[in-house]
Amino acid sequence: MGRAFEFRKERKFKRWAKMAVQFTRLGKEIVMAVKDAGPNPDTNSRLRTAMQNAKAVNMPKDRVEAAIKRASSKDEKDYEELVYEGYAPHGVAVLVETATDNTNRTVANVRSYFTKVGGTLGKTGSLDFVFSRKSVFRFEPGERDLEELEFELIDAGLEDLFVETDEEGNDVAVIHAAYEDFGKMQKTLEAMGMELKSAKLERIPLSTTEISETDAADVIKLIDRLEEDDDVQAVYHNMAE
Repeated sequence: MGRAFEFRKERKFKRWAKMAVQFTRLGKEIVMAVKDAGPNPDTNSRLRTAMQNAKAVNMPKDRVEAAIKRASSKDEKDYEELVYEGYAPHGVAVLVETATDNTNRTVANVRSYFTKVGGTLGKTGSLDFVFSRKSVFRFEPGERDLEELEFELIDAGLEDLFVETDEEGNDVAVIHAAYEDFGKMQKTLEAMGMELKSAKLERIPLSTTEISETDAADVIKLIDRLEEDDDVQAVYHNMAE
C-alpha cells in the first residue's frame, strides 16, 4: 500500500492514542468536579467547564454520563491533586500537575522519569518565579471582530487576546485572564453565547530557555514519559519553541 498509507495509519494511531489520554484525564476531572460540588452542572461551575472541554474534543456523551454516575458512587476513589516541579536536562523547567489515588506511586513514578533522563525533581514552589497561573480560554475566531471583543472583555479581566495555530493548522483565538478571574470570564463568555473549544487554568512560562534541537529531544523524551502516565493531568515547560 506504500509509504503514504503507512504515514496516514501512523498519524491516525497517534491521534487515537492522544484522544484516549484526553478522555481519561477529562473523565477524572469530571469525577473530581462531582465529588467537589455535586452532579448538577448548573450549580457546579467546575463540572460545567469539564463537560464543556469534553464536548470540545468530541468525548462521547455516554462516557461523560458514566463519569458523573461513577463519581456519585460511594465506592469511587478520591483523587488528590498534587504538583511536582523540577528541571529536565539542559536547564529546562518542567511543572507536572497530577490527580492520584496513590501519592506514593505517583511521586515515585514522576521522580523516576526525571532521573532516567538526567533531570532533577525539586521542591514545591521552586518554580514559582518561572510560571504564572492564568485563566485560558480558546475558541474559533470565525468572522468575529477581535478588537471589538477585547473592549467587551476588559471588565471581565481580559489581559491578552491573540490568535495561535493548532495542530491541524487552524486558527484558534486565545484569551488570557488572571487566575482569580476564571469564574468571571467564564460567566461573561457564556452570557455572550461563546462556543469555547476549552476553558482551563494553565501555567504560562514568564521566560523561555533556548536550546538546540538535539538537546530538545532529551526534554521531549521526559515530557512524553510524563504525559503517558495515568496520574498526570498536565505538563508544562519553559523550553522555547
